[in-house]
Amino acid sequence: MNRRPGPAAPRPAHSVVRSPRHAVSDRPFIVIWEATRACPLACLHCRAEAQTLRHPEELDGADARRVMDQIAAFGKPSPLFVITGGDPFQRADLTDLVAYGTSLGLRVAVSPSGTPTLTRENLVAVREAGAIALSLSLDGSTAERHDAFRGVPGVYDWTLEGWRAARELGLKVQINTTVTRDSLEDLADIAALVKREGAMLWSGFVLVPTGRGEQLDSLTAAEIEDVLHFLYDCGAVMATKTTEGHHFRRVVMQRTVLDARGEKPVLGPLHERLSARARELGVFGGEQRAVRRPPMDVSSGRGFVFISHTGEVHPSGFLPLSAGNVKNHPLTEIYRGSALFTKLRDPSLLRGKCGACEFKTVCGGSRSRAYGFTRDVLEADPYCAYEPGSFPYQEDLRVLAESMKR
Repeated sequence: MNRRPGPAAPRPAHSVVRSPRHAVSDRPFIVIWEATRACPLACLHCRAEAQTLRHPEELDGADARRVMDQIAAFGKPSPLFVITGGDPFQRADLTDLVAYGTSLGLRVAVSPSGTPTLTRENLVAVREAGAIALSLSLDGSTAERHDAFRGVPGVYDWTLEGWRAARELGLKVQINTTVTRDSLEDLADIAALVKREGAMLWSGFVLVPTGRGEQLDSLTAAEIEDVLHFLYDCGAVMATKTTEGHHFRRVVMQRTVLDARGEKPVLGPLHERLSARARELGVFGGEQRAVRRPPMDVSSGRGFVFISHTGEVHPSGFLPLSAGNVKNHPLTEIYRGSALFTKLRDPSLLRGKCGACEFKTVCGGSRSRAYGFTRDVLEADPYCAYEPGSFPYQEDLRVLAESMKR
């Protein structure tokens, strides 16, 4: 992006990156609880290395209710509470737990696996118990691709059937796609499928080397850059976000400035191929979104907290460092005061490129991936291609950042 700076670009009429309505040092925006690691699938990337049977020390119903009490204790507005796994439908008390969280005033979502338990009957039960949203994984545009990644035949069909049933029942549906070597060239086809079936949100999960994911081939920072820009392009026709791809927020800010100037970024061959395929499939055809969905400025330990099946509290499900256990200390105390969480909320401690980057307060890189590659939670994210200070319109960025604070 080597360009000569010109006159300042006009300021956008809406926020390009959202921030939670409360201080992230006081309460998280989202709490994810791994209700169980039991799951019949054998996904190639699984951070939990899921097992077929439930763990004997996982949180029981009484423990889970105490956790939800602690989440409610953060105050209003309450964090979004997501029950994930493994496969949370492996728990017979899932519906009761959804109902209890809802009774406390929590916004409860469920993230099941595409298994035979993903039935309309089960979806009706969690919907009636108060669940407002569902997230499902789709890692291939065809049954052959998706089932190979998930390790079990039939997962693709179960996922699509559950997806359609959830939408018919009025549940908001988020579709998650893992960005791996196998899925790179399929992303445009997946985008076409998401657009056709309809979803509240399409999230690209940028792989973190943890669990079974350590065995997958690494991607290059240039490939990830192309993917992030492709997701930005798709954001014109569908809501998009990333998981563990925090530099998407940097891309959104850069593209906002370039779009205002009528300029295009200089990108790589993967972006060119994905864009061409998306145009061929009609992804970019039809009505444009009136306003793009701004990504949320939330990161590991900074607005985000993960509780494991045994009660260990992590800044992210992909960062295997514990700050305590909810069986011994209240979640409010761990989140607000633990050394690990407070460290992650201080961007001045970041090292390498992330520490030198002008986007560190709004991006900060994936702390999970930094730890996965270097065993140093404060090191630079190796999947970021940006060189600090290289964007030519720094004054425009400064004005944009100031407008986001208002």
